[in-house]
Amino acid sequence: MTSLRFPSAYTILFAIIVCVAILTWLVPAGQYTTQMNESLGREVPIAGTYHEVDANPQGFEDVVLAPVSGFYDPDTNRVNGMDVALFVLFIGGFLAVVTKTGAIDAGIASAMKALEGREQWLIPILMVLFSLGGTIFGMAEETLPFYLLLLPVMIAAGYDSVTAAAIILVGSGVGVYASTVNPFATVIASDAAGIPFTNGIGLRLAMYGAGLVICIFYVMRYARRIRQQPDSSLVADMREENRKHFLASADQDVPELTGQRKIILILFLLTFVIMIYGVSGMGWWMARMSALFMVMSIVIGFVGGMNEKSFTDTFVAGAADLLGVALVIGIARGIVVVMNDGLITDTFLYWAEQAISGLPRVAFINVMFWIEVLLSFFVPSTSGLAVLTMPVMAPLADFSNVARDLVVTAFQSASGVVNFFTPTSGVIMGGLAIARVPYNKWLAFVIPLAVIMTLLTLAGLSLGVMMEP
Repeated sequence: MTSLRFPSAYTILFAIIVCVAILTWLVPAGQYTTQMNESLGREVPIAGTYHEVDANPQGFEDVVLAPVSGFYDPDTNRVNGMDVALFVLFIGGFLAVVTKTGAIDAGIASAMKALEGREQWLIPILMVLFSLGGTIFGMAEETLPFYLLLLPVMIAAGYDSVTAAAIILVGSGVGVYASTVNPFATVIASDAAGIPFTNGIGLRLAMYGAGLVICIFYVMRYARRIRQQPDSSLVADMREENRKHFLASADQDVPELTGQRKIILILFLLTFVIMIYGVSGMGWWMARMSALFMVMSIVIGFVGGMNEKSFTDTFVAGAADLLGVALVIGIARGIVVVMNDGLITDTFLYWAEQAISGLPRVAFINVMFWIEVLLSFFVPSTSGLAVLTMPVMAPLADFSNVARDLVVTAFQSASGVVNFFTPTSGVIMGGLAIARVPYNKWLAFVIPLAVIMTLLTLAGLSLGVMMEP
């Protein structure tokens, strides 16, 4: 008899699409009246204007088209997840070219020799760096290239793929959780709430510091146990398979770190430096980042002495390796498409509005947090959730005598906690697919941490309310 196994990411996401489609038959359709917010450059809902509309239940055709619409909506000509999916494919090609030169294997061997006995300190250092990216500019999709850079290093050091995924997902995630100046969360939410984004930054900095310490301790504790007792790894059954997959030289002689390979590694790292600068300083997004990885692939292939056929074959094969990740991203976006087309997104927001109206101050901010948690499952985009909820929720805070900056903090911390594990996020599911970490294994790792971070948030929000005049 075949043993039962946890469904793949594709099955989980498609099942969620079906469930959301069923909800469009059961939940009343409704919409808020919207108005253009010039500073945000988009339509935002107006509090108190919710009204029911004719239902648009999603049927079989809508369900099967959802994964396609998750990439590109032909009815509105709107790009959904296609740009991110193409970015992932270009990353795959880029990394395959670099790996083909032997530079990564040689660099890993050299780094492990230099760090012998001190590998554990990579964890807090990298988590701090990723968290800064999260709190400053909402680092999310930009983390995807780092998986195939970090996974071989951590596995060669005696850790597992869960540890590598946690450094990236939890590191950047705790930064987004306590966003300070993140333009895609704090700034957009504050603007939609009608307040300066600097309001409440003291509490957010305190939550960032406390959350970062908790997350680093949590990941290091797991990593230390795995290194001492490899069989206790959540992916112990995949240990040898992952070593062969991520360490091309596991059963071969390690290539020498020649001058040519040193130049390639410098170009490799320079690519990431340019990407970070482009995103944070020049407003780059997926198209320009994809072009960057394509150009640097060509440069590295030339430096590595690859001929045209070898380069193109390697690049295409590398892109093919990450095709499954690209598909996960599109399917995840399809969930939001079905919910919006079924006209039930605003209905959930209206129910939330009714649930918190007139509550006492501490109860108001805590219930607000849980409502944002629920909505975050269906709207994993922080900027999308901010524009959807803040124009409605922020005015309600005035009636409960709660500062609007606390509503912003409740929104971003709820979104941050959920984005540690939500299956509707292409970044989460895509990252886990690259790291070859089954979703149920990731849940076993991260749910206790999410509970701890939730308790920290509730304490911080309650304290923030009580300290107000």
